[in-house]
Amino acid sequence: MMTDQKVFFGSNLKFLRERRKLSQEELANTLKIKRSKLAAIESGQTKTPPFEDVINLSAYFKISIDSLLRIDLGKLGSLKLRELEAGNDVYIKGGQIRVLAITVDQHNKENLEYVPVKAKAGYQSGFNDPDFIATLPKFSLPNLPDGKTYRMFPIAGDSMLPFPDASELICTYIENWNSLKPQTLCVAILKGTQDFVFKQVSLTSGGLLMESYNSLYKPYTVPVSEVLELWQYYSHHTRQIPEIQDIHSLTAIIKEMQADIKVIKDKA
Repeated sequence: MMTDQKVFFGSNLKFLRERRKLSQEELANTLKIKRSKLAAIESGQTKTPPFEDVINLSAYFKISIDSLLRIDLGKLGSLKLRELEAGNDVYIKGGQIRVLAITVDQHNKENLEYVPVKAKAGYQSGFNDPDFIATLPKFSLPNLPDGKTYRMFPIAGDSMLPFPDASELICTYIENWNSLKPQTLCVAILKGTQDFVFKQVSLTSGGLLMESYNSLYKPYTVPVSEVLELWQYYSHHTRQIPEIQDIHSLTAIIKEMQADIKVIKDKA
């Protein structure tokens, strides 16, 4: 027996409009509909708005029709709302928060794709494009646990020492960011010019907090909408042979520099 399904379209529309600080007149003009029609939809007087209006409203607010109809958006937290508005809608994505393009070998086993430095810029625009992913170098490694998706990324710089510069990280794909534990080692794929960063990542109310091992690099927060993908550290490859004495010496140098900086600040 079917149960009555509550529909939240009208209240959600009003919530999203007010969230953007728009008047009914402003939104109606943008969508090229009458203000009276918009008011009737919001108040629930119009039980079956035209399909084209529903589609246009879904496209304007970047929220799927299913979510507009079935979820009381006013009861969601601000972080989840930002995720939905960034396109990470569970209904839009067919039951998953994010969809990842992958390649498989002749035995239908996922490849481990390598994203070389020269491919970084292209990866930002083609991260979910199967044709682009198919152009990346691919290989397999023994003993990787089954049931996960892996990718290899090169890193540069000293912000995450003792991981040496030019290390290559094997990472596993994080599908649901809500499962992220505080200070999880991740490669984050960002929009804009920052491309890839390797940091300790924590999910906060303001976005994703990025922290370096090297205390000379200050933590910073990236809005959820500016992050394309998160990949959790699994292992790394390097051609550099670690020397314990060098690590201790570097730590001592950093501490001396921090002490000197503190003295300078105290005198200022």
